[in-house]
Amino acid sequence: MAGDVAAGARAAEHSAPACDAALSHAFELLGKRWNGVILGSLMDGAAGFAEVRRATGISDSVLAERLAGLTAAGLVVREVDEGPPVSVRYHLAPRGEALVPVLQDLMAWAREHLDAPAPPGGGC
Repeated sequence: MAGDVAAGARAAEHSAPACDAALSHAFELLGKRWNGVILGSLMDGAAGFAEVRRATGISDSVLAERLAGLTAAGLVVREVDEGPPVSVRYHLAPRGEALVPVLQDLMAWAREHLDAPAPPGGGC
């Protein structure tokens, strides 16, 4: 009887709706346009706003919005150095650092299984 209860509890933990909800919640955040790219740009360490913009090519307004969302989600930390001059740097929070292996695996998967995107300007 106790084994049946434990087996039922394990099945409930790994039920399709529970897994779908967790995956859906993760992709709700990570699937938002540019969020994965921003996190990827911070994998090698802290960067200022302009550095992230140059690395990603995202417009200022969209980048500011996405960084605020990633900060609110606890994936990115925003640090202000009062200076002078005042500067702002972003780095991965522990929750964001926990995503690094996942992002690296996703990049490897994309290189292996997806066609390479056309270079900017429509190159060969």
